[in-house]
Amino acid sequence: MLEAGDIISLTAGAWRLREPLASSSYGVLWHAMPAGGGQPAVLKLVNTEQMALALPPQRPRWSACLAAEIAFLRSLQPWDQRHIVRLLDSGEHQGQPAMALELLDGDLARHLDRLRSHGKPPSFGQALVWIAQANQALAKVHQYGWRHLDLKPSNLLVDAGGALKLADFGTNRALADRAAHSYTGTASWQAPEQFFPDAGGAYRTDARSDYFALGALLYHIVTGAMLRFGGACAAAWRTHGADGAAMLRAGHGGGLPAILAPDEAALFLRHALHDNSEARPDGEAALGLLRALLAPRPEQRPRHALEISRLIERALTACRAPRPALRSAA
Repeated sequence: MLEAGDIISLTAGAWRLREPLASSSYGVLWHAMPAGGGQPAVLKLVNTEQMALALPPQRPRWSACLAAEIAFLRSLQPWDQRHIVRLLDSGEHQGQPAMALELLDGDLARHLDRLRSHGKPPSFGQALVWIAQANQALAKVHQYGWRHLDLKPSNLLVDAGGALKLADFGTNRALADRAAHSYTGTASWQAPEQFFPDAGGAYRTDARSDYFALGALLYHIVTGAMLRFGGACAAAWRTHGADGAAMLRAGHGGGLPAILAPDEAALFLRHALHDNSEARPDGEAALGLLRALLAPRPEQRPRHALEISRLIERALTACRAPRPALRSAA
């Protein structure tokens, strides 16, 4: 059992635990300080308590997820880390992989909650800046041969300047591996092909599955709501687990729930056009970007990050007022 004050030794140095920050099924996060003094960091360790509850054949997945994340972050060049969380140190603790990451100001989910609680929701222009930054992060993930498969507000960290950095790469899967795979990710943000398995009970995803999540993120930032499609998938998973997809299909006559219902498109457009700045986006460009990302089938979505960047730029250039914070979206 880890406690505040414990020392964790990694490759580059030793880290003293201060207090726990968060935990998930696979990992635990601690606020930590270099034992010899210096800047604070986030120490990420395997959630050994959850691992112990799993069946023995499943336990290697806990180590594999964190090891894959470390391998990906180690492979990045410094200039590739503008919108990806920075790895400070890595190694092993009690035979399990461990790493130290830069400490940022929190995640986008909490940041959005704070903004809205103060009556200052993000403008449409700011939403596009954040989507551009997330798109750039995904472009790097894809460039290095991976797909992320878990893009969501809590996996986007906010730095001191308000820019986003993508984190949590334990669900990464190689782009070159076209085989169907086991379930992974978070149901409320997933593309249809990531939540609904094929006839063999497995899932076939690619880079464009990440683009669907980018669309779900855009809708959430602009409206403050979650797509009902994502909410239905999340509820089905909570209630029925892996059988939830089949139950959801059965409730829709063998098909899928609507991904972007007409009233949801209208809500998005209403929020976008009723911008809380002087910038008024073109409705067609704004809705075109959302529909492209949320296309039901992967082949209907943008082919690559550059295509998404052009759609974002089209929506931004439709704004009559100066663009907000474009420097951080470059």
